[in-house]
Amino acid sequence: MSQTPRVAIGLSAVIVAVTEDAPYVVVTRETEGAALGLPFGPFDPAGDRTLELSLRGWVHEQTGFDIGYVEQLYTFGDRGRETPLANIESSPDRVISISYLALTPSRAVLERAAARWRSWYDFFPWEDWRDGRPPLIDEIIAPLLKTWAQEAPDAETSAQRRARGRLAFALEGAVWNEERALERYELLYEAGLAPEAARDSARLDGKRAAPMTAAPGLGEPMVSDHRRILATAIGRLRAKIKYRPVIFELAPELFTLLHLQRLVEAISGLELHKQNFRRLLDRTGLVEGTGQFDASAGGRPAELFRCRRETLNERPVGGVHVPAPRE
Repeated sequence: MSQTPRVAIGLSAVIVAVTEDAPYVVVTRETEGAALGLPFGPFDPAGDRTLELSLRGWVHEQTGFDIGYVEQLYTFGDRGRETPLANIESSPDRVISISYLALTPSRAVLERAAARWRSWYDFFPWEDWRDGRPPLIDEIIAPLLKTWAQEAPDAETSAQRRARGRLAFALEGAVWNEERALERYELLYEAGLAPEAARDSARLDGKRAAPMTAAPGLGEPMVSDHRRILATAIGRLRAKIKYRPVIFELAPELFTLLHLQRLVEAISGLELHKQNFRRLLDRTGLVEGTGQFDASAGGRPAELFRCRRETLNERPVGGVHVPAPRE
């Protein structure tokens, strides 16, 4: 009689705070020398009342601060994924991870030594187009994908691989779509270019995987499938700022319009046109001047604005306009 497979349920959190420099996420390292991962903890069906309360509880344990805005992101359960926590359960047959996206307006002090804030561009350097098209796409990624396509078993598969690379990474005149962060990572994974691919292949074959190292231009690897989870969160947030006013969950209570623009640019990885951004933002009716001014940057003081939260209760409100990137 076959034994019932043992399934462990874990919860992972992508906790995002944004500065004008970059979007930052909380990462942890369970043991010295191990790859970084997202905050991750077990869900106890018998002891935890709800998924979200469980998430909030162990995030506080691992980081030392309480998260605010939270939404469920996706459920991940591919066979062969490693268990991010050694003590989640003794060798489960399958780990199901329910991921969440959490937004906070500032990088809170992390009270646990294993937790830190890292730019999400450390893990996905090709996603940042604020200074134009990243050279690493044409110098590193495109040649590797071309080789992968040429190594396909037949002409049809080779053509499909070339088409996927073209659309994902805006090659051969294709237009960059910043929301396709997950598609780009999964393409690199399938092509064997992401270090996690070799690790997972060895695991499925019952072999011991070699320690992962970051390849030039391909970003820092993460434990389990946490880079896939992070890519999912990047795509979700980039899309959501366009149709929902979630940017204000990441902004301080008072802000200049330039600061708000810089936050949107950091998330989208794109440079925005100043006047277009302000004109379209004004149409939403979501911000209003306070009559206060910020002189900290020097030069002419800029007026401070706030979000009109009451507008959110009056009518459906969209997000902010994000244009196509400049090459």
